[in-house]
Amino acid sequence: MELKRGEFDLAVMLGRIRTVSDPAGGRRRVRREEIDRVRAAAGFPESLRERVKTVGTADGAELMDITPARFTRLARAGVLTPVKFYVNRYRAVVWLYLEEELRQFTASEASAALLTGRAPEVLRTRLEGGVDLRARNWRGRHAGFLLRQSEDPWERAAAGASLLDPVQLAEVVRDPYERAYLNRLKPEPLTQAPPDSPTTRIVERIVTADDPNEISWLRAHLILTLEEARRLRPAPRPGRPPVVASPRPHPALDPLPWPAAHVDDEAPRQWAPETGLPAGREPEPRVDGRHDEPRGIFKWLRRRRT
Repeated sequence: MELKRGEFDLAVMLGRIRTVSDPAGGRRRVRREEIDRVRAAAGFPESLRERVKTVGTADGAELMDITPARFTRLARAGVLTPVKFYVNRYRAVVWLYLEEELRQFTASEASAALLTGRAPEVLRTRLEGGVDLRARNWRGRHAGFLLRQSEDPWERAAAGASLLDPVQLAEVVRDPYERAYLNRLKPEPLTQAPPDSPTTRIVERIVTADDPNEISWLRAHLILTLEEARRLRPAPRPGRPPVVASPRPHPALDPLPWPAAHVDDEAPRQWAPETGLPAGREPEPRVDGRHDEPRGIFKWLRRRRT
């Protein structure tokens, strides 16, 4: 496909190149028909390279005709979403953005107010509070990619579990054999550095969810996928032969909206597994005194448990 390794990986992540699972259990593969489809596109390979081209802060600011400081503020406030990152030799995190998305953002009439003049008050309030949503927005994009690549309920559960810290995972998955199975199915690490190196610790901090709403979504998603995975087959245990079952069609969970950022100063630490909400937190009452019904993934979770 005449792509560099990084360009190819990004094209797969964005869905520009479709992959299939390897029956032998190895890494995912690209069918010959898919290669022919990509190569037959107009302008190949330059058109494909342009769609996966990334830029850093300086080049992105130049592309959008704004200062690097303003670009950084927009990214920190969650207006611009990184597509990948790396840790440089100074142990600083370098965020990269899709050039195609930046061009579309700049061309949008709705974005004109963000590129010139005084920023809206809601963005200024976030930034004054020290909010930085770059890692969180990247995790939302990364979670969608992991779920799209998972074809088995246990793999989908492991994809969501990979974004939770061990304490959160242990609270939701109390069976040690299930936790061990999820850890075995986790996606490959994003760095090849030694486990105890500073680079690995930085990457782990970025990959691990830290926003309360984000953690609630991941916990609820893990509860749902675990229920489906247990019906399909139990987790392997010592002395028991592995159970092989064909995966059944499943509802797509990745189109669910990634939760809004939580910008409170203090994040609650206790969570109720039944609802995915912070322990002790009740739905806010409506004006008429009644409580709103749970929506989205939480409504599905409560309905299935009932």
